[in-house]
Amino acid sequence: YLGFVGYWLAGVFLRALICLICLLPPTILMGATLPAVSRYMETTRTGISRIGFLYAANIGGAVVGCLLAGFYLLRVYDMLIATLFAASINAAIAVVSLLLAAKGVAFVPPEVKAETEVETAVAAKVSNPWVYVVIGLSGLTALGAQVVWTRLISLLLGGTVYTFSIILAVFLTGLGIGSAAGSFLARQVRRPGAALGWTQLLLVFAIPVGAFMISREIPFWHLNPEFYDVITLRYGHDLMRATVAMLFATCLWGASFPLALAAIARPGEDPGGLVGRVYAANTVGAILGSAMFSMYMIPAFGTHQSQQRLTLLAGLAAVAMFISDRLTDSGAVEPQPADAAEEPARASLLARAGGWAGAARLAGGTAIVLWVTFMLVGSVSPVPDGLIAYGRFIEDWDAVSVYHYVGEGMNTSVAVSDWPEDNVRSFHVGGKVVASTRRVDMRLQRMLGHLPAMFQGGPKSVLVVGFGAGITAGSFVVHDEVERIVVCEIEPLVPQAAAVWLGPQNYDVLNDPRTELIFDDARHFIATTDETFDVITSDPIHPWVSGSAALYSAEYYELVKERLNPGGVVAQWLPLYETSEEAVKSSLATFMEAFPNGTVWNSDIFGEGYDVVMIGSVGEMKLDLVALEEQLSRSPRLRQSLADIDFYSGLELLTSYLGQGSDLRPWLLDAQINRDRSLRLQYLAGLAIDADDAIPIFTAMSRYRRYPDNLFLAPPNMEAQLRQVFDYGGFR
Repeated sequence: YLGFVGYWLAGVFLRALICLICLLPPTILMGATLPAVSRYMETTRTGISRIGFLYAANIGGAVVGCLLAGFYLLRVYDMLIATLFAASINAAIAVVSLLLAAKGVAFVPPEVKAETEVETAVAAKVSNPWVYVVIGLSGLTALGAQVVWTRLISLLLGGTVYTFSIILAVFLTGLGIGSAAGSFLARQVRRPGAALGWTQLLLVFAIPVGAFMISREIPFWHLNPEFYDVITLRYGHDLMRATVAMLFATCLWGASFPLALAAIARPGEDPGGLVGRVYAANTVGAILGSAMFSMYMIPAFGTHQSQQRLTLLAGLAAVAMFISDRLTDSGAVEPQPADAAEEPARASLLARAGGWAGAARLAGGTAIVLWVTFMLVGSVSPVPDGLIAYGRFIEDWDAVSVYHYVGEGMNTSVAVSDWPEDNVRSFHVGGKVVASTRRVDMRLQRMLGHLPAMFQGGPKSVLVVGFGAGITAGSFVVHDEVERIVVCEIEPLVPQAAAVWLGPQNYDVLNDPRTELIFDDARHFIATTDETFDVITSDPIHPWVSGSAALYSAEYYELVKERLNPGGVVAQWLPLYETSEEAVKSSLATFMEAFPNGTVWNSDIFGEGYDVVMIGSVGEMKLDLVALEEQLSRSPRLRQSLADIDFYSGLELLTSYLGQGSDLRPWLLDAQINRDRSLRLQYLAGLAIDADDAIPIFTAMSRYRRYPDNLFLAPPNMEAQLRQVFDYGGFR
């Protein structure tokens, strides 16, 4: 793997291949379950209906599994326990199945016997291969919409692990309800192919309805803030909003599968083979939809136009189904004369359409469907810039004076905006402000660069994890001793936007010849690169964002230690807002386990607590105050960079010291270590997404603050100044 691995798309495809190798064996067995069970049914209307109900039952189990894993097993235990729980269920199913087989329950090929006149007509009907195309398009639009709507709803609700569990559960619930309804219809209607066409036509209405609800309605369905502390109400409200947005469309996609089975089934046919073929066509479409819309459509056209294209595809599927069903149905009900085989193909097709009158009606109906489709494509609601920029903070959607940039990439959405009152420029990623020109944010962003560089004493090589607005990476530009700045960023839109709109604040770091920009997942890059660095500084997205806890885990910090040169220093951002004391303790304890000599620094300009910076080193960590002052006197650019964030000397910078691992150890005794197999942090932080406890957390942490005798190297007069500032509460 290391010999062939690359970055960006080449690396992504290689990882996709490895995932395929790992996941194919279990998923093939999962996919084989429904065709295997279907062999105990007959391919009569009743049998097909029962197969549809089996599909609905399977999806119902999936809903339970999704919620059970997302809200309980993974939150309380870890991935190993959740996996063993699932495996034990499969083992129980295997035992029951073998017992049934031992009792002689086996598949017997059904006799070809029509139940009703409808069954007789079905037996005579011409086979319609277009059913496979339509059910494939149905799978494509279903998974394409899931990708698009998951992106938008996660912005609206907050991208926690719980939000993704809710979205998936609602999607599956709709498929299950629709499958049950479609199974009932499959037994009742004479022309299930036409019913399948109607489901696709109704999707032409349902997809714009979903887009309208997500963009225009459910963002403004507020929950009383006092209820946010009640988890069941908080996530019940999210569940209700996701249901309103997606249920209509997902029911139609769910109904498509049993109707497709009924449209193509023939009495006496092996039901396992029938289900396997239709299921495979639907799955192939789903794979294409997922890959196409996540990797191409959204980055190329955005979520608004992606929803328009989904609407168009649903309309084309409806047209294909109506035309093909009409031709095959007419061909069966009204058999052609014996000499029809000698007629030209055009005459045969005309006869199947029911003559010129039938062909005219078919053409007119097709024109109406296409006209309705194109009208509804144009009616898809555009995605508000505020949703891309501020996500769940609805009150800020229209509070900005201008949006300079709004873009949607493969991995996340990016925006740049200005506030009218104080001329603050904000940089948004994933529906939240991740950087800005506010004094408190500028101080944090530059501290993440300057502090580890000063502790290291003269870094030559630097790795910056996460570009953001580029201000942390740009902090190293003013350190003349730095020879190489490597920036690892997963989303290409992030540095593009930052370079244009925040160039002065980040010192145009991307144009600095020392800078190399690498597009890759940070964990992957650190795990696979053979390069080592003097400083590694990490500013990942908030811990409550699903997946981000992997950049706060014990295993991640061990990888970081392996990539540090002797005397190397690591810095990590940690928020105190939108989180809980339990989550902050988990983050600190995990970091201090890897770096026992680690220190914590407060970036809040008012000294009340907002963000903190964790600093660690593999060996002993000392800060030479005389050398620091000499460095500041030699470098006007560095001195000005610190003055811009209200640090006018090395002494003032040190007053932001908050504590170290040895002092904080009593406070962290009950902390849960965040490990890869549990990623406990994202579950803890996800429950506190609406919390406003930064000041209480900071106050609790401050009780353990002591003067660090072991940290600073300073002459007696300078140390006396430091102690005096500390004794009078000057340490912020």
